[in-house]
Amino acid sequence: MAPSHKRFSMIREFHLADWFTLGNAVCGVGALFSSMTYLETADLLHIYFACALVLAALVFDVLDGRIARWRQKSSAMGRELDSLADVISFGVAPAIIAYACGMQGLYDRVVLTFFVACGVSRLARFNITAETLADDSGKVKHFEGTPIPTSIVLVGLLALAAAMGAVREQLWLGRMTIAGFTLHPLVLLFALSGSLMISRIRIPKF
Repeated sequence: MAPSHKRFSMIREFHLADWFTLGNAVCGVGALFSSMTYLETADLLHIYFACALVLAALVFDVLDGRIARWRQKSSAMGRELDSLADVISFGVAPAIIAYACGMQGLYDRVVLTFFVACGVSRLARFNITAETLADDSGKVKHFEGTPIPTSIVLVGLLALAAAMGAVREQLWLGRMTIAGFTLHPLVLLFALSGSLMISRIRIPKF
């Protein structure tokens, strides 16, 4: 007779920190929905909601690490969950908020896609190098490249732009037409952020 399996066995194996990581992902998805609602309604309140949800995701991201250290319980599952949640909340969500705010030209889309790809690559590199970067106690003392949650700075900038009415046609720095396609210079901040994520610069981990 085949061995019986408990129902929801995967959920039963989650640690407390993993639930906070899922909270991170849920906030990121909520930010995506709010951005899409703004595109449909043009109500700036939804941009504020989207930005606030990315901030909430950051709080969950900080708490899951603290809880894992406090309870001294971590797992490969938790690490993968954390990376997947971060891709949504600090990679895809900021890019979609930027798109909703008006960075919708062809070059804008290329840059925003580059930003997300850099975030994914940054997280994948960290996952496979975390052990080699760790000291004798098993703790990672520094990051290679800026962590993907630093995109909260861009999200804060977009929230400020929205509060000042600088969205869509009024987007800061205006727009350029190159070879018949549109580029909003403000999107280059996403190119810079993505480039820093995949760089080799060392960032101390506090």
